[in-house]
Amino acid sequence: MIAESKLFIKLWLRSPLTMGALMPSSRGLAEAIARQVPKGKGPVIELGGGTGAVTEALLDAGVKREDLFVIELDDELHAVLTKRFAGVRVIKGDATNLRKLLKPYRLPPARAVVSGLPLLSMRRPVQEAILDEAFAMLPPGGDFIQFTYSLFSPVPRRELHLVGEPRATIVANFPPARVWVFQRLGRHGPSRRHRPSHCGLNILPVDFRMAARAHTRANRRYTRRGVAVNPALRRAQ
Repeated sequence: MIAESKLFIKLWLRSPLTMGALMPSSRGLAEAIARQVPKGKGPVIELGGGTGAVTEALLDAGVKREDLFVIELDDELHAVLTKRFAGVRVIKGDATNLRKLLKPYRLPPARAVVSGLPLLSMRRPVQEAILDEAFAMLPPGGDFIQFTYSLFSPVPRRELHLVGEPRATIVANFPPARVWVFQRLGRHGPSRRHRPSHCGLNILPVDFRMAARAHTRANRRYTRRGVAVNPALRRAQ
């Protein structure tokens, strides 16, 4: 563990924006991430395996080695992961080419995509490319799991057609972190699995009529509690 931390610090000094943090994810953060992965069968894809903290937690949570696919771009980290996790498919490459990297394996839709990449510090086109590739590997309503050291969403939900919410906060991590789970909106709006929160503020109007109806239903609930209904939503019906 000490050797892995030293390697992580060395790589951070070389490229801080690429690594995102000075230290590897804590055990508590890794376990919180792993708990968000749906139970069942099917592949789980990890983007940015790092030194393997999240990889180990995923295996401990019951993900089978043959179902886990880890993408790592850095040569040294790829070597560490390959040596440490026999039986796990550790693939060297860029997450913006995820479909190409995984094409030889002919995977069914993934159970979840787990990201340890520092999306918050990436340019918008790179964020969008990574998310496009990730959601292409997921079924409709599938979960993209991302941790962040920010108090807010690590990616712009509205611009990238996402709904999402923080599911866990790990104060003991250095620095403190939050685990977010996102789904992508399709042309028919959010999947049935997603439950909009607080007047539907997480709903993005990809299909405006559907979004407006959802907002209106939520506003009616709050009207009974004395909160005024937004008149613009009535006009949109």
